[in-house]
This record gives sequence, C-alpha cells and structure tokens, in this order.
Amino acid sequence: MPEGPELHLASLYVNKMCEGVVFTGSVQKSEVSKSPDVPFTSDSYRITAASRGKEVKLTLTPIKSDEPKKKGKAGHADQPMDVVFRFGMSGFFRFTSEDDLPKHSHLRFYTQEKPCRVLSFVDVRRFGSWQSNGAWQPSRGPCIMFEYNSFRENVVSHLSNPAFDRPICEALLNQKYFNGIGNYLRAEILFRLNIPPFVSARTVLEGLESEDFSENKKLVKNENPDKKKSGRAKQRKMKEETGDLLRLCHTVPLEVVNMGGKGYDPQKQDYSDFKAWLQCYYVEGMTSIRDHNGRTMWFKGDPGPMVPKDAKSPRAKNKIKKEDDHDYTNKKKVTKSRSASTTKRTAIKKEAVTKTPKKEKDAEKETGSKRRKTEKNQDENTSQDEKTSTAVRRKGSSKEPVISGAQTCSGRVTRQSSK
Repeated sequence: MPEGPELHLASLYVNKMCEGVVFTGSVQKSEVSKSPDVPFTSDSYRITAASRGKEVKLTLTPIKSDEPKKKGKAGHADQPMDVVFRFGMSGFFRFTSEDDLPKHSHLRFYTQEKPCRVLSFVDVRRFGSWQSNGAWQPSRGPCIMFEYNSFRENVVSHLSNPAFDRPICEALLNQKYFNGIGNYLRAEILFRLNIPPFVSARTVLEGLESEDFSENKKLVKNENPDKKKSGRAKQRKMKEETGDLLRLCHTVPLEVVNMGGKGYDPQKQDYSDFKAWLQCYYVEGMTSIRDHNGRTMWFKGDPGPMVPKDAKSPRAKNKIKKEDDHDYTNKKKVTKSRSASTTKRTAIKKEAVTKTPKKEKDAEKETGSKRRKTEKNQDENTSQDEKTSTAVRRKGSSKEPVISGAQTCSGRVTRQSSK
C-alpha cells in the first residue's frame, strides 16, 4: 500500500533517526533477497534520504579522514553513492538494535557505535526493490506533492495521449503522469469531487489549466471591481476549486504527510488516525469493483459508463476474511459463540424437520401393523367365541336328560326327606 505520502514520511523517518549517526562497514543483503548487492564499503559514512513520488533515495556519504593511513584504502568508497528504493506492496524502513533485527530485513546498514544499531529495509512480501548508483526513474512524472507546477503542466500538455482514453480511476495510477498516486489516494480524491470512477479521464481533465491560478493571491485582488462580474467570477472560481482534480492530487496526499508519524510509524504500527482520516477507501457503506487491471476501486454511487463488463465486488469475501483474521475482542468472541450456537440449533431444527416425515411414516406403518394385528386378533377371538358358543350349545343339548335326572333325584331326595 505505500504511496507517495508514505514514501516521503519514510524519508523523513530516516533523516530523523540517522541524524548525527555514523555507519561503518559494508551494506549487507539478506540471503533470500533476489535484489542486487550494494557494492559500498566504508569505515565511516552518513545516510540521508529524499523522496520523489513513489521512490526513496538513500545517499551514502563517506566521511573523509585527514589521516594518511586511511586515505585511499583499497575497496573502500571515497565518493557518495545513491541507492534508490521502490517499496512495492509492503516495504518500509526500521532503525533497531542488532538484537532486535526485523525478520524480513533484506538490506542492512550497520552503525559504528557499540552495541551497534541497524537501519533496515524491511519488505515482508518482497515486491520492493533497490538500485545501486541509481537515479529517479525517467519514466515517472514529476512528484504530485513537491513538484506541483511541473506535475500539472505534464498532465495538461499530454491530454491527447491514449493513456487518458482510459477511465479516470485507472489513469490516476499511471506513474508517468501521477507519480505518487495509489489505490487509496485515487479513491479519496474521486470521492471528494463526487466523480464516478469509470468515466473518461480526458472528460474529467479537459478545461483544467496548466497553471493553478487559485494559488496566486494577486489574481483575486485584481478582480474586476464590478460587483455583478465579481460575484460571477467568485462563483466560477469556487466551481473551479471544487472540481479541480489536479489540485486534489496535490493537497490530499499532503494531508497524510501532515499527520506525521501518525500516518507512517514503523516503530509503533499505529494507523488509527489514518483510518479515521479515510472517507471512502475500505469505509463501511462504500462500494468496491475491480477495474480493468484487477485493482479494487472504492467509490459511492454510479460507477460510470466505462465500468468493466461482469464487474464483481471482492468486498464480501475480504470482509469475512478480515473478521476471521482479526477476531480478537471478547465481544466478537461472544457474538461468534452465539452465532455458532444459533447455527447448531438451526441445524438440529432442520434435522428434526427432515426426519419428521420418516418418523411419521414409521409411525403410520407401526399403527397400521398394530391395527391389522388387532383386527386379526379380533377376528380370531370372534371365531373362537363362535366355536365355543356352538360347542356349548351342542354340549348343552346332549346333557339335557342328565339335568332332568338330577331334578328327579333331587325330587326323590326331597320326598324321602319329607317321609
């Protein structure tokens, strides 16, 4: 993410930490880095830094000695060397003790003091690079922050270039014209001007002057004294100020620079003020779409007529990943726990709903089986009752005389008793 403001703050950081510090020995490169070695060795030298757009230049200056023995020492530099850095996606500088050397320190400058300290170029993703005896890349335009007039003139004088046929959001990343603008700056600049990101760059920039007259205070004083004309001039001037994209390409990055260490602080890694400053980039409620180069563009409202076909927003995926990677607070843990229990209850409920028809079916089968069994038993009992009844009837009919005889016997006994 390092853009023009971050690289300038990095140069200020180097100048602050290295002021009055003497470095010694050779410049050491990590074993894993594929960047070239820096062929510089000196018993004592100083380091200063400067920035231009998306580049930082470290100047290694040998300290001349009056002692004859140290003059012209073989293999030692006697002239300054410039090393130009490009930060890529994650580069920055750190100044630490030797024991606290950062893990991804790929180029190191050691101090002369004991215990020594180290200025390191740290690059976790290793997209950054450096060039010994380097110079500012000629393919890059003037710096948006510190070469403002040259920057404006360079853009306005080349509006016929095919680079400005592209959407404004993509043209802003062209370092040939917008040296220092990156992904978050383009989002903030276009958002403040309410410019759709996918409209022609030429359409947005046409009519802008190569010179910014708003900075000339004398022009305001020499306005026509006629009140009506003066009023119209002020309205026109106000419109120009609010719609001048080139001016915001200069002023918005300077806002980040003016935050100082709060915008770039490799020691503390505190970016809370910077995040609070953002109005559009990765802000809740904004929309994101990948441009034709695959870079994510954040904006609000209509994207414009040049939006890529089948454009997709990567925001939902990133948001989920962000929550997973940074779920540290107790509140989030409770929410996550509740969410998990809710999901579990929902799954159980769904399972119950899914299994209910089967249970009902089994219950129906069981009920039907019981009913059929009961009916069968009833039929068997009825048949048995019928058989028993028939047998009783048959038995009863066969024993009728015996019953009659018993009555006779009973009668006889009665008579005997009576005698």
